[in-house]
Amino acid sequence: MEGAQEKPPGSSAPDPGSGEPTRSTRGPEVLPPEESEGCTRPLETAPKKLCGYLSKFGGKGPLRGWKYRWFFYDERKCHLYYSRTAQDANPLNSIDLSSAVFDCKVDAEEGTFEIKTPSRIITLKAATKHVMLYWLQQLQMKRWEFHNSPPAPPAAPDAALAGNERALRLELEQEEAELEEFLCPVKTPPGYVGVAAALQPAPTMPLALQNISLKHLGTEIQNTMYNIRGNRQAQGTGHGPTEEASLPSKEPQREGQPSPPDPSAPGKDPVDSLKPAPKSSLTASLIQKAKRQNTFPLFAEGFSRNRTAQEKALALEQQVLVLTKELKSQKELVRILHKALEAAQQEKRATSAYLAAAKDRDRLELVRHKVRQIEELRRRVEALEQERESLAQTASLREQQVQELQQHVQLLMEKNQAKQQVIHKLSEKVTQDFTHSSAQPLVPPDAADKDFLSLQEKMEHLKDDMEAYQTQNRFLNSEIHQVTKIWRRVAEKEKALLMKCAYLQAKNCQVESKCLAGLRRLQEAMGDQAGECSELLRQLIQEALQWEASEASADSVELSPISEYDEYGFRMVPNYEVEDLQLLAKIQVLEVRSHHLLAHEANERPLRERWAALGELAPSVELKQLLRMGVSQEHRPRVWRWLVHRRVQHLQAPGRYQELLSQSQTCKHPAARQIELDLYRTFPNNKHFTCPTSIFPDKLRRVLLAFSWLNPSIGYCQGLNRLAAIALLVLDEEESAFWCLVAIVETIMPAGYYSKTLTASQVDQRVLQDLLAEKLPKLMAHLGQHQVDLSFMTFNWFLVVFADSLISNILLQVWDAFLYEGTKVVFRYALAIFKYNEEEILRLRDSLEIYQYLHFFTKTICNSRKLMNIAFNDMNPFPMKQLRQLRAAHRERLEAELRELEQFKANYLETRASLVPVVPEGCTSEDEGDGEA
Repeated sequence: MEGAQEKPPGSSAPDPGSGEPTRSTRGPEVLPPEESEGCTRPLETAPKKLCGYLSKFGGKGPLRGWKYRWFFYDERKCHLYYSRTAQDANPLNSIDLSSAVFDCKVDAEEGTFEIKTPSRIITLKAATKHVMLYWLQQLQMKRWEFHNSPPAPPAAPDAALAGNERALRLELEQEEAELEEFLCPVKTPPGYVGVAAALQPAPTMPLALQNISLKHLGTEIQNTMYNIRGNRQAQGTGHGPTEEASLPSKEPQREGQPSPPDPSAPGKDPVDSLKPAPKSSLTASLIQKAKRQNTFPLFAEGFSRNRTAQEKALALEQQVLVLTKELKSQKELVRILHKALEAAQQEKRATSAYLAAAKDRDRLELVRHKVRQIEELRRRVEALEQERESLAQTASLREQQVQELQQHVQLLMEKNQAKQQVIHKLSEKVTQDFTHSSAQPLVPPDAADKDFLSLQEKMEHLKDDMEAYQTQNRFLNSEIHQVTKIWRRVAEKEKALLMKCAYLQAKNCQVESKCLAGLRRLQEAMGDQAGECSELLRQLIQEALQWEASEASADSVELSPISEYDEYGFRMVPNYEVEDLQLLAKIQVLEVRSHHLLAHEANERPLRERWAALGELAPSVELKQLLRMGVSQEHRPRVWRWLVHRRVQHLQAPGRYQELLSQSQTCKHPAARQIELDLYRTFPNNKHFTCPTSIFPDKLRRVLLAFSWLNPSIGYCQGLNRLAAIALLVLDEEESAFWCLVAIVETIMPAGYYSKTLTASQVDQRVLQDLLAEKLPKLMAHLGQHQVDLSFMTFNWFLVVFADSLISNILLQVWDAFLYEGTKVVFRYALAIFKYNEEEILRLRDSLEIYQYLHFFTKTICNSRKLMNIAFNDMNPFPMKQLRQLRAAHRERLEAELRELEQFKANYLETRASLVPVVPEGCTSEDEGDGEA
């Protein structure tokens, strides 16, 4: 690689990129400076440009085999181009290294390695193993440099560019240092890469057609014509083309052919091209020809020159070096003269001041000042003289130490040499004893010698194999290290892009939902008016409702597609009974999807991390906050089991559930018929309870029958089926779902909540009315004005804990806090639901519209984070003491009303029984009729 082959002083290799004539291979070769062995050579001296001859395995049929190709690396595209010879104008093809990995195998031929891309595997072979390792290491570094280079901005300040370059340089240096731990930097192989390889003729093949690429025949013809024209011009113009020489016509680029690489790719490094050189007519003509033709400046016709031109070039370079040294000496002389001039000017100023002084006193002061300066300089000279003496003493001591160390080293070397001689003599003696033993040999001496030699040869082969495997292991370790870092960087970029796409997709859903809401309002405003606008509106609504199916078929990859069911089996798109609400269902789905996409990275990921870091579950403020924000899907079964166990640990007994199941099988419970009726009416919008082949209905039947035998006073109440179904969907185990139902009915809800009279449920409805009047007085006044009774909707909310009302992700978030904190959560969320939709309800001016809206408005709540903030922040203060007081007061009033009702019923029955039945005239009683018969 010519870009980094530094030229030592006195080197006479010209710069071919600048059009200078170069020496032929017969002249004295200019080799790169010797590099230190091992890992001491820094990677900064590695060549920046990568090019050279390699053998590529390819072809089809009888032409399949190794073909020599000229390879050169393009830094801008991270592509490795290859052509048949270094003088070809157009490359045959290229290899994309940005996503490639490199491999070398010990059992393959020497110098063979592979470049594996996502689309193909390219097998290459270098001349030696050293050249192979050099190529592999340089390709690794080029790939890493490409992945870490920032994209070039259109216009950036120089300071910002300098900062990016410094950061990139530091990162590359760090990566190089890490790679040095695996594989030591490989020295540049002279004559195999860079200018040295380009100067040499292309290797020849046994058959003429074997090295020709039939796959890229058009490019081969273009390169052949270019070389023919170049040779003719060289013959017609002598040593080089002139200004009047005819320009070769540029061959048209074949369609589909990769574009020619950067002219600077295989050329000299820009640092080398900045060296001063005399501009002769020959050099100027070569530069102009390189600019006119669509060729690589490295492969101009200036390579094949006679010896005289090369000697002239060498003489010119030597003259340039002499002049450069002379210029440096002249600059040093000028610097010394400048210092002397400054001292003279300072002396002149002091003398002028002395002569210009008007009084003797001023002159005397100037003389004293000079005397002080002289004294100070004298002291400095003395101090420097003392320092010089101390340094001389130190140097003499160091010299003595060095002499002593040298003597010690000499003694060690002599001692080592003596030991080596002893070892050599002992090894010879052992060998002689082994080969010429005095005892009777088991085999003839000749056979023993052969066996010994074969074992020795085998041992040498094993050593070579071990060394090869060690080299392969070091390289593969460096490759795995670099590929892993590249993969992590790509994964981070992909994650950032996915976040950006999710954000844009959420914004798109928001815009679309707003457009659909506008269409719905326009539809409501227009009504059934006939006309062109209504027909257009109908078409727009129909296209909006059919959009999902068309997009799903057109686009196979989507970040967050709208699925028909969620992870718990609930239908994502609400199935409203009224056909006019289809557009509203589509708007709701888009809003749910938008909130999910926006909250995924901002809320769900940090929440998962907090749950993962929580560890062992225990009552705490942190756990309370996490449960209010919702439990992630992977942690919810474990958390619910812990919450249920806290509630029913005093009721649980081993084998209790199985006993209740066996009891329900031996004896039929009176509530079994009602359970069977409600079984297939449980969650008609959930596929687990509507699918005929699902096992969830059987599980639910067994859970409800076991509970009816556990609590005979309740047996079964409508609503228990939905509570048990939610527990089954989350916990997926019958026994866990059974104890969850027990915990809700017997420990969380007040006593009598699911009794025949539903006394506690009625009390909570009255408590809710008081809290609504306190927290939302404006809304309650509006509902009272239109005589709307909220208990028609809210009674079912409390009975089944919103199981039929909220969408699944919000419902389960409510249950997370409900199982931990109790019924207070139900009141909080009931108030929050009305607060969430307060403005919409206040806009309705008719009681029928209000009832219709309250029938489905809970399904329109999509933002779970907003609802949670209203429930636990906006509804504060919410003391449990106030809730108990309200419950006690309303229970006392309700029980008094019930007693009064019972008394009124008893009086009515008593009065009716005391009355004698009077038979109207002309009618006979049943007894009389029977008697006549």
